[in-house]
Amino acid sequence: MPLADSTTPPPDWAVGSSRSKPADPSPDPDGVFGPERRAARRQRRVPLDPEADPRTRGSEPDPHEWARQIVLRLLTNSPKSRHQLELALRKRHCSDEVTAAVLDRMEEVGLVDDTAFAGMLVRSQQAGRGLARRALAHELRTKGVDDETASVALDQIDPRAEEELARALVVKKLRSMQGLERVVQTRRLAGMLARKGYTAETSMRVIREELDARPEHQRD
Repeated sequence: MPLADSTTPPPDWAVGSSRSKPADPSPDPDGVFGPERRAARRQRRVPLDPEADPRTRGSEPDPHEWARQIVLRLLTNSPKSRHQLELALRKRHCSDEVTAAVLDRMEEVGLVDDTAFAGMLVRSQQAGRGLARRALAHELRTKGVDDETASVALDQIDPRAEEELARALVVKKLRSMQGLERVVQTRRLAGMLARKGYTAETSMRVIREELDARPEHQRD
């Protein structure tokens, strides 16, 4: 075998640096070579996000099932009005057609019920926060409950029970108002009841009666 001289071209395997690896001419199972093959491999190594939108996975995505799962998850956390659920689905880019179909079905099976939702909200907010009719009406509007449905829920409020609730709020607040002048106590109590939705007539009657009953405000 003749020795190679300076004019003899090097063999193919000797071209490049000592760290170079021979190219792999065999195609990837996907039928791609080189950089495209490496990109395909990287893509296959990326794990699927279990919380990802299922509409982007599989050959037959089901947007209705995706929307249904969102609604069920939201209702598990707390009751929601139909309007609140519509906003949530729109935020997740569900179409209006899919949203309407899914929520209509949820209403048919009783999972979405604005009448029941309104009644629950009135009872819980009245008991937990001491809200009166006016403030409760505002809460229902912010949740997207229509006026007719809200009116049915608000009509269940007993005016006498509402006044007693206002009285309990005043008595509780007075515990932290010892030593203040009557005019200051009146102003602060009236402001507190107004923020909770009580009418001026109910507020002033309850405040006057409770202040008159306190020893420091009784006349000798």
